[in-house]
Amino acid sequence: MSHVGVPRGTARKRRSVALLATGVLTIPVLAGCTSDGEDPTSVAVPQDIAPASRDRVADGSTLNWAIDAVPSTLNAFQADADGATTRITGALLPSLFPMDAKGEPRLNPDYLESAKVIEREPKQVVLYKLNQQAVWSDGREIGAPDFVAQWRALSGKDSAFWTARNAGYERIEKIERGKDDLQVRVTFSKPYADWRSLFSPLYPKEVTGSPGTFNDGARTTLRNTAGPFRLRSVNKPKGTVVLDRNPRWWGDEARLDSLVFRAVEPGKRTDALAEGTVDVADIDPATANSIALAARYRGGNGGPPAHGPGAGITPAAALRSWALAHGSDEEAAETARAAREETREAVAVYAAEQKSLSGFAVRKSLEPSYTQLALNGESGPLSDDRVRRAIARTLDRQELADAVLKPLGLPAKPPGSHLALAGQPGYKDGSGALGERDTKEAQALLADAGWTPGGALRSTRDTKAGSEAEKKDEGEKPAAGEKDEKAGKAGKKDEKAEDTEKDDKASREEGEYTVGDDKPGSRSSGGSGVTAQDKQPGGVAGAYAPVGTAAPAPAAVKSRLGKDGKPLSLRFVLPSGPGSQSLRTVGEKIVAMLDSIGISTQVTKVADDSYFKDHIASGDYDLALYSWPATAYPATDGRPIFAKPEPATDGSLLVAQNYTRVGSDHIDQLFDRAVAELDADASRDLLKQADARIWAAAGSIPLYQRPQLVAVDKKLANIGAFGFAAPRYQDIGFTARQAAGPPANGKK
Repeated sequence: MSHVGVPRGTARKRRSVALLATGVLTIPVLAGCTSDGEDPTSVAVPQDIAPASRDRVADGSTLNWAIDAVPSTLNAFQADADGATTRITGALLPSLFPMDAKGEPRLNPDYLESAKVIEREPKQVVLYKLNQQAVWSDGREIGAPDFVAQWRALSGKDSAFWTARNAGYERIEKIERGKDDLQVRVTFSKPYADWRSLFSPLYPKEVTGSPGTFNDGARTTLRNTAGPFRLRSVNKPKGTVVLDRNPRWWGDEARLDSLVFRAVEPGKRTDALAEGTVDVADIDPATANSIALAARYRGGNGGPPAHGPGAGITPAAALRSWALAHGSDEEAAETARAAREETREAVAVYAAEQKSLSGFAVRKSLEPSYTQLALNGESGPLSDDRVRRAIARTLDRQELADAVLKPLGLPAKPPGSHLALAGQPGYKDGSGALGERDTKEAQALLADAGWTPGGALRSTRDTKAGSEAEKKDEGEKPAAGEKDEKAGKAGKKDEKAEDTEKDDKASREEGEYTVGDDKPGSRSSGGSGVTAQDKQPGGVAGAYAPVGTAAPAPAAVKSRLGKDGKPLSLRFVLPSGPGSQSLRTVGEKIVAMLDSIGISTQVTKVADDSYFKDHIASGDYDLALYSWPATAYPATDGRPIFAKPEPATDGSLLVAQNYTRVGSDHIDQLFDRAVAELDADASRDLLKQADARIWAAAGSIPLYQRPQLVAVDKKLANIGAFGFAAPRYQDIGFTARQAAGPPANGKK
């Protein structure tokens, strides 16, 4: 399913690349906000993959799996690696500690006999014992030389290697072979709690041994692999990456003959599924609904098809399904069909689509990622932690989670942590550090920061000596010339008001508009102006005031928050693409919540492809919605996301992945201590403390765990919505035999 998000864990490739947000703040009382032990409500939503034993999965066949695009690189450690890179390399390369269904790293026996810390003093030493059968596709054994080459490429000491990250590798002091090359002894210069994150994926020394092969050679091909599949071809013009069985694979043999990753844009996946060009695809709720309707109305009465998928769909059932999908009913659809021939054609096309889609099931779970509201604290009103906390305490996170997840039949409990998700070890709800939703407390925080109702009407110049306000208090009257000048200004304000209304209308049409200041009688700036109605007998209050006297501001304007004559107005940037509808729905609800306490919001909708790069990463926003993937290594992966930004020599701000630009020295120190703590429980306790302070900083507000919707051919087993767990590619296959070999023209 298309979404706007940040890949924190494409093999954790962007740990040290610029990607999220926190500033110095006053921490509320944290005592009592968490308790010892795990959260009793921390239950992960199970994966939905139609599990089947290997003996029930047919040998052979080709599977077509939709991806967004052919990846720019097959090197997961480069900056432009993406989700497709991770998906493909997962079937080709060793992963020593893949995540299990609970989001915890587990030793992979296909590659390791054991791996453990054997020394802690004077330095941490980890000993890896490799599976003696593990070999690269050229027959060479996987061993110490591969570990050494990858460490040297990713340590950060040689700038000739274009790497996206080196977290963890820079702590390695040396790597030595043990009794033989199948034993790898890694010595760390500083303790490293997340040592299991290293060497996954593991590349052969032929890739990591030189800058040339690392930077360019592994972008479009991998000649040497060590997974259940090997790479056959990459064809960008056709949009395919084809894998076939690895004849040298020593583990359980892959059930599929071929695995084809096919580039299909998210908006075209319904057609691709109906046409049979893909068997598996991440989908959006609209496509999921189409598949559900197809399943409901196949056979005319909800029963199974007579002969194969969709064979029993009757014209009446298709008509009803078409009508429901298009927001009508049978009677209206029947009338339209009788009146217009094109309706009959549309129904026929829709019936054919339903016939094909009825062969698919929607597998659903929750993705290992959460969507958050990001508040840019670099400058402006949001640089004040009181304003950020006020906004956070105005949000009804439960309502927002319900809006996205309940219609899909998924649990809608808002995340309680920035560093773990429900079901993961160490998950604890730390949101108490910020406080429950409380609009009165939010208004008090805003007032303490100087933002008050009607504050946009009061300007600092009103308090200067000799101002008109003081003259009126002293009983003085402005001179006649001043009256004429003010009358002229009032007329100009009338023209400005009309221009403002035109501008507001134009802005809405262009995708940018202001919420909160566009009510009748108000201005987008939040200020009050004199209108023609103010000076007409029988008009609104103030109609009989002396010429040039402004009428009292409408209630809507008075309720707007402001300070020193300036309104509290925030720029809310949202993506505009068809796959981002859920984000826009959530954004609209957030706008309404902020509007209820007097905060104006200027909504700007931008193209999906520029949303992150041109707005989030560059800091061109006040409020934004995007997603972070979960990780099994929060001490390592969380630090660059929440680290305190540092000023660069040129005056710019080095934000790493902290796009909210909010942070503190204390948070950094807690991460540093956690990543160096080899006792797992002690490390998790430090991370819980860091999370509590991240909540209190209110730069990032987790709203809901993302839904995971996957359309899967009903005959497929061991594939679908994986949740936390990594796919076990060798177990995926059809329970009924399909045509072997690569598909012809995209058809099975």
